[in-house]
Amino acid sequence: MRTHQPAITLVHIDPTQPESLHVQIYERLRHVITTGKLMPGMRLPSSRMLAVELRVSRNTVLAAYAQLIAEGYADSRPGGGTYACPNIADSGFSAVPKQKTLAASPDQSAVLSNRGRMLSAPDVSWAARSRTGMAFRVGAPAFDAFAFSLWSRITSRVLKRKSRSIVGYGDAAGYLPLREQVALYLATARGVQCDLDQIVIVNGSQNALDLIARMLIDPGDTVWIEEPGYLGARAAFLGGGANLMGVPVDDEGLNVDEGLARAKNRRLIYVTRSHQFPLGAIMSLDRRAELIALARKTTAWIVEDDYDSEFRYSGRPLQALQGMDDGGHVIYVGTFSKVLFPALRLGYIVVPKPLVKAFNVARVVSGFHTATPEQAVLSEFMAEGHLVRHLRRMRELYRERQQILLEAAAAELGGLVELAPSDAGMHLVGRPLNGRTDVEISAAAARDGIDTMPLSIYYHDNAPRNGLLLGYTGVRPPLIWSGARDLASSMTRNG
Repeated sequence: MRTHQPAITLVHIDPTQPESLHVQIYERLRHVITTGKLMPGMRLPSSRMLAVELRVSRNTVLAAYAQLIAEGYADSRPGGGTYACPNIADSGFSAVPKQKTLAASPDQSAVLSNRGRMLSAPDVSWAARSRTGMAFRVGAPAFDAFAFSLWSRITSRVLKRKSRSIVGYGDAAGYLPLREQVALYLATARGVQCDLDQIVIVNGSQNALDLIARMLIDPGDTVWIEEPGYLGARAAFLGGGANLMGVPVDDEGLNVDEGLARAKNRRLIYVTRSHQFPLGAIMSLDRRAELIALARKTTAWIVEDDYDSEFRYSGRPLQALQGMDDGGHVIYVGTFSKVLFPALRLGYIVVPKPLVKAFNVARVVSGFHTATPEQAVLSEFMAEGHLVRHLRRMRELYRERQQILLEAAAAELGGLVELAPSDAGMHLVGRPLNGRTDVEISAAAARDGIDTMPLSIYYHDNAPRNGLLLGYTGVRPPLIWSGARDLASSMTRNG
């Protein structure tokens, strides 16, 4: 009995823990064996005795013993019980709790590759900050107005009719019927000029930007980004090792002359031409011509991120910059995350013809292809005309919600935030009037359950401007009003 007692007294289990009981027993016994608290060659308690002591079934203990034996921590002798294996305590294995092991391990920068350090360097805490449905979540579509029942019916139909053809490995460039629908849509709605083989389906615009950075940027290359500009693009290009240069944005979009004054050389230029994020400027015709001429002269690539051009509230969506380029210098990026819903994770790249083969190979290496069933459902959704009808409804709905936000701001935020209307987009930029910084206001509002992104975080090189991004498209009218009241209360209380 005395030889059994040390193991019994050192085994403690807790039925309230998520780990199963046999796993707890296994881990406790492994710990006493590997740390030498149970001497090599010492016999473990009989399964029956330990089961009685711990008040568990004998099978639970037997399962733990079987795991110890299978992993070499213990040895079973026919008719003679189970024993701790000799020399395990000196073998270099450790049963130290995980948090201590992590604390003693090398720091992250020491174990990552150079590319790994670049990819993990950007601060992406902004990506998971907001919760769906909050006022005033930026970039969220109106989930409450999406025809999920229709989507469900199409999904069921596609899976019944095409299940065998869409569950295997697919084309790296994307599901052919979807690429056909995207090409048709872009030609008619955006003025994009492309062949079917130039379209590559990806997992949203962030995946597109990451792929572009991997394919076209070497560490140290200069990349022009809009200032202020989209944080996801900044993160993707930093992950590629780029030297980012923020180029100021004015009422005509990216200031090409200012960019040339700051850096004569550039490998890539990133723009949100149709509706600049986050300020909302539309790139003028003169600036577009300057940008294309610059790319043609210096062989720089232009990345046109057309993230929300569908949501113009006066006139038709603007022609894409890509449609003006006859030299193949513009890489066009689009997404269905804001058009439909983000969890769909479907976007696309229109790749210049000289790059098509390389990008298709890269898709194979980096993930092979995007999930085919979702692509098949979306292609049916588009072919049957539902996307066009959905966009028509959303433009009307979003126009109404922007007006409601303006009315709520005038009634509740007077003297605190100055807000002006916009002809396009999914958010408005407000100017705080209470003397506090946008970061301070945003942090206090977040504690009160209000999501307002500070404009200043979108600056990279230049002196930031104070502002608050207020999204309205994914916020129901009652929440717009209550959100405006709560934001006013937060700003007054913390101002």
